Amino acid sequence: MSEAQAVTGRRAPPFGLWERMLAIRYLRPKRSEGWVALIAAIAYVGIALAVAVLIIVMSVMNGFRTELLGRILGFQGHIFVSGGVLDGPERDLAAKRILKVPGVIQAAPIIEAQAIAIGPSQITGAIVRGISPADLKGTPLVADNVSAGDLKGYGVGEYGGDTVVVGQRLAESLGLRVGDVITLISPSGGATAFGGTPLQKAYTVGATFSVGMSQYDQAYIYMPLAQAQLFFGREDTADAIEVRVKDPDRAPAMRAAIAKAAGPAALVTDWTQRDASFWGALKVERNVMRLILMLLVVIAALNVISGLVMLVKNKGRDIAILRTIGAGQGAIMRIFFMAGASVGALGTLTGLILGALFCIYISPIQDLVEWVTGQAVFSSDVYYLSHIPAKIDWVEVAGILAWSLGMSFAATLLPAWQASRVDPVEALRYE
Repeated sequence: MSEAQAVTGRRAPPFGLWERMLAIRYLRPKRSEGWVALIAAIAYVGIALAVAVLIIVMSVMNGFRTELLGRILGFQGHIFVSGGVLDGPERDLAAKRILKVPGVIQAAPIIEAQAIAIGPSQITGAIVRGISPADLKGTPLVADNVSAGDLKGYGVGEYGGDTVVVGQRLAESLGLRVGDVITLISPSGGATAFGGTPLQKAYTVGATFSVGMSQYDQAYIYMPLAQAQLFFGREDTADAIEVRVKDPDRAPAMRAAIAKAAGPAALVTDWTQRDASFWGALKVERNVMRLILMLLVVIAALNVISGLVMLVKNKGRDIAILRTIGAGQGAIMRIFFMAGASVGALGTLTGLILGALFCIYISPIQDLVEWVTGQAVFSSDVYYLSHIPAKIDWVEVAGILAWSLGMSFAATLLPAWQASRVDPVEALRYE
């Protein structure tokens, strides 16, 4: 009968007080057992760092996806309607019908074409987006990020007027400021008996915008839709109707309803089809990175085995005494299981705290590193964004914690089982 049974008069429950007390005591080895403590400390640090790195990397990748998704879809739209419905007055009627579809917040006819932009200091290629003044003001990503000037003069005048809105980086590269003149050359603007001819025209920069993505800020120019039709020789047509919905993730499910509203001559696609290779690459990269970092957690958890094996070897005499006073094999196994699992649980908790704090304060950390090194560690010209984004997905974090705890618990099973199989007679023979 064990000590716990003698005091209570009944069988001690599994994972009872005396088992937990012994497990905690074994986590604080004597000075002569320093190697056990060192290996346990290495396992603890390894698990903590592996969990923290996994949380940080996955949060940064989630942040990248969220930022890119928000900016790309905020700039380009979620669903695109093309086909015969874009010609003449049918286009505006189709846009009105699409706006009545539940979940649709904007349906904007657009023209998008390439042009040559000439400024005081440089000549470069640009992408011109023709859009009506109301639809431009209804695009928050652009309208709310006007860096200089305003949109008051946009769309004012015959055929929409001669005021354009230029990306800030493009304006800087061309040496332009608000009020300056930018010259645009359309490859096929003028129609003659011999075909289309380039058309050159001067416009006034009414405002500049900065959406935080270099690929847009340094390439795009907004022009009133009527002026774009005239400048690019589109007559009374458009290239597409860009549709924005409340929930971009539901865009594929809304295609059928929008196609029905647009009419039988419409061809409807969504952002998942238009940028399928890009978003597919991001998804594959995210899954592969998660797999690799989860293997790091497994490697870190294997250190628990080494520490627990040494602990079992050093505690052979204690195991034999416990067995002789009535402790069963299950009790011995639970004691050493709790001793090893505690290292994994504490390491996992520490990794959670470190990873969460790093993600929360990632911007100040980036500023500190750049201040110390004197260099930009996150160039917007390369990564499209001006700062490192981090978004903690607590459901994913819960999965990471479950994986780490599972690996830590699994690593303790074999040494704990070996401890329960120790023969008391053999262990005490030479004592």
